[in-house]
Amino acid sequence: MKEYSLPIIIDYGADSCIPCKEMAPVLKTLNAEMQGKAIIKFVDVWKNGEAAKDFPIQVIPTQVFINADGKPYVPSDDLQIKFDMYSYKNTGEHAFTVHQGGLTEDQMRAILTDMGVDE
Repeated sequence: MKEYSLPIIIDYGADSCIPCKEMAPVLKTLNAEMQGKAIIKFVDVWKNGEAAKDFPIQVIPTQVFINADGKPYVPSDDLQIKFDMYSYKNTGEHAFTVHQGGLTEDQMRAILTDMGVDE
């Protein structure tokens, strides 16, 4: 994902999931606004299960955050949002930063700003 040189947010969910449906307009709006600044994608885990197999998806929706340099996003302490950090067992290296559950537009914008995206 490093080759994109943009922050990436992947939202794993399903068309049949109520919180996922609530987030859909936010994702659509931000995806349109952030063209060239960030990549924001939705992946339906029921239709594209293979796309989620390498990520720690336990509930939907779950968002995975990747910095522009391809490394996992490390949220600042200023954000009042709970993130889960996963490390590789064999090296202890930070592997993934995820958020489980829905996010509001304001929360998504705060995360994007924290990731270095200028609106």
